[in-house]
Amino acid sequence: MERNANLLWIALILIASLLLAACGGTPAQTPAPQPAATEASQPAATEEPAAGGVEPAKQIVIYNWSEYMDPEIYTLFEEEFGIKVVEDNFSNNEELLAKLQGGATGYALIVPSDYTVSIMIEEGLLEQLDHNNIPNLANLTPTFREVPYDPGNVYCAPYDWGSTGLGYNSAEMDAPASWSILFEPDPEAPFFGRTTMLDDTREGFAAALVYLGYSVNTTDEAQLNEAKDLLIKAKAGLAGYDSDTFENLLASGENLLAHGWNGDFLIAQEENADISYVVPEEGGVIWVDNICIPKGVSPEEKLAAEMFIDFILRGDIGAMLSEFNYYASPNSAAEEILGEEFTGDPAVYPPEEVMSRLQFIEPVGEAESIFQRLWDEVKSAQ
Repeated sequence: MERNANLLWIALILIASLLLAACGGTPAQTPAPQPAATEASQPAATEEPAAGGVEPAKQIVIYNWSEYMDPEIYTLFEEEFGIKVVEDNFSNNEELLAKLQGGATGYALIVPSDYTVSIMIEEGLLEQLDHNNIPNLANLTPTFREVPYDPGNVYCAPYDWGSTGLGYNSAEMDAPASWSILFEPDPEAPFFGRTTMLDDTREGFAAALVYLGYSVNTTDEAQLNEAKDLLIKAKAGLAGYDSDTFENLLASGENLLAHGWNGDFLIAQEENADISYVVPEEGGVIWVDNICIPKGVSPEEKLAAEMFIDFILRGDIGAMLSEFNYYASPNSAAEEILGEEFTGDPAVYPPEEVMSRLQFIEPVGEAESIFQRLWDEVKSAQ
């Protein structure tokens, strides 16, 4: 997909978010008051969807990012439908993809990012959704019903969306203006040796490529090698690579700077009010995570999985999800419940000036192996 197409989609998302935006604020941790039920926000009937006489499985397993689902949602689903959801965790899209490519079974639901969905569709790793069992797909905003990697939500339902930038301790340092704070390490800086980068191949390269002024989806090996050298240079100032606990280390004061996802830093802000988030002046990554069903599940598991997807697409449950993880919702019924304090927070719903500097990570075909080889060289460099 060309960059212009990405900008068009970003603009569409922006229009949707600006319609809901108001003055900034910090998202509320406690559930927002429920408005009067409307056609969009009214919970779906609790009857099991019709599926040719198939009974849903009594237990399913979801393979998800860590700390990305409010456990209370699992409890409410089990109380309503009698289906237990067990969670297993991965750290990055590459780990998820490799596991499915390796033939892993037992998962009824997975939560991949946009570019990973494209790869999985191409490789035949996903089941098509039965929309008859997911009527709450109608709650998605129009933008998220026609995402470029899965038009019409044939295989997946959008889960949350957000951006990738830098979180920092505002009591110990100024707001990072540029990615140079990572790639031109200063031994005299207070955050030297107290900084982490995501343990994620494409996200790591995206930060370096954006700083160099290149597309995050370039397949030019000279540009990729230039980014590799920059990532190796950055290692001098890093405490390590971390996709699971970076926000906790920042909140505790052990680290002062981290490369990561906006919602994680807003969660850290609940523990430490000095934690802030910024997208550097060169730009960053915009992403959409999705909930999908891997190929090969039983009819009983598939039905139970589709019932769970429909459940989290309810307005009240979608709002619970965003209030838990502080990410923007693709669900218009949820946004009605979340209200202006949440949807008007620029750290959650970026303003136009920031949106214009964000790029989507896209699949790059055979060049994925080049990214991985170079990332392995970065990780092993002394």
